Amino acid sequence: MSKNENSDDDREPGDYDDALQERAAREVYEQLLERVGEAAPQPRLAATRRAVELLGDPQRAYPIIHITGTNGKTSTSRLIESILRAHGLRTGMLTSPHLERVNERIVIDGEPISNTALVSNWRDITPFLELTDAELVAAGDPPLSYFEALTVLGFAAFADAPVDVVVLEVGMGGEWDSTNVADGQVAVFTPIALDHTARLGRTVAEIAKTKSGIIKPAAAIVTARQQPEALAELSRAAELTESTIAVEGDAFALVSDTVAVGGQVVTITGLAGTYSELFLPLFGDHQAQNAALAVAAVESFIGGGTVPLNPDVLAEGFATATSPGRLQVVGTEPTVLVDAAHNPHGAVALAQALGQYFTFDHTVAVLGVLADKDAQGILRALDGVVDEIVLTQSTSDRAVDADDLAAIAVPIFGPDRVIVEPSLEGALETARDIAGRTEKGGVVVAGSITLVGEAMSIATDQGWKQ
Repeated sequence: MSKNENSDDDREPGDYDDALQERAAREVYEQLLERVGEAAPQPRLAATRRAVELLGDPQRAYPIIHITGTNGKTSTSRLIESILRAHGLRTGMLTSPHLERVNERIVIDGEPISNTALVSNWRDITPFLELTDAELVAAGDPPLSYFEALTVLGFAAFADAPVDVVVLEVGMGGEWDSTNVADGQVAVFTPIALDHTARLGRTVAEIAKTKSGIIKPAAAIVTARQQPEALAELSRAAELTESTIAVEGDAFALVSDTVAVGGQVVTITGLAGTYSELFLPLFGDHQAQNAALAVAAVESFIGGGTVPLNPDVLAEGFATATSPGRLQVVGTEPTVLVDAAHNPHGAVALAQALGQYFTFDHTVAVLGVLADKDAQGILRALDGVVDEIVLTQSTSDRAVDADDLAAIAVPIFGPDRVIVEPSLEGALETARDIAGRTEKGGVVVAGSITLVGEAMSIATDQGWKQ
């Protein structure tokens, strides 16, 4: 075979290394997928604690800002991380789930972990994971789950980097979430609402109690505005742990937010200072609220909430912040947005942002949800701002069948506004075609993080955003 007949031979030497590392990273992900998935987390800490103990407790090698809540966790984590990095700190960040690649979950100094570091750390921890698995099975317990193993991997990678501080997002809940083997110096709470009720509790108070489990003795607690029953649980936990608590609206606040090209301009009164007219390249009032929470969290970490942040450094932290999959533009002509709203609370925030930040003359939603979500609540939240809706499903085995979703949607939207297209690629094509018939038509993809991730991949592959 000639060189021209073998495209592999046209690659530079370094390309072979990249391809090998990409293959090895995929193998790591496949090994993670062989474990019990994230849809069924184990309500336990002992298993993760044993694994990190065998590794020498890497989670104790750096201070931690621990974040929980119902919506806004990842965006708030990213804002905190960006501000800390602007201060010159080397950061680690663990978030979940990922949109397109598992590397996204473990971020080191602002970048997803490299394939080389991912594979190297995985190989380092595998013997200890296997030893933990063996002990668990011998005791009649399930081996480490996907998320438990991933958490251990993140802790090890941060220690190996090394980093100065870790921004740690819980996977689910708080009290028994595997991230809770770490001790956060600052505990951050985004708004708490009903979600994952089968596992976290049927009421906001029960869910808040579970989430309050991340509060460690003498921690600094920073919380967004909460429903009274949620705030009561957080206050109770603060008292029991002798921790301080700063509540949005009392200790800090978003003073103003104004729509601007590419985002918004915000003024925030923090715990130690007021920061005026800062550009935030994210859309939605909820992102401005997340920014206020992030400022208070960083103030608590740097200077114990008594020292103002440098305004120029904060401005840089905001300006460089990103939140992939959250009101993100992935296509033009027509405009296509993706948003990770996957419960009614998130859908309400999405609906408000669509009306305030975008001027579509015809809005088409592409929606797919997972089986454990409140599809009716999501649909009702979008009804007032969406002209037509294309129902579809992701490749997740938990995805609701598009026809079943239509049975929920038709009574809300009416049959003339509902289209069913099980194939996501076909649904996107249909929605873009409809939106393209008007001068300012737009498409928004929402309802499931897995759906959003798959839509982002399609947009990239097809080159929608030039």
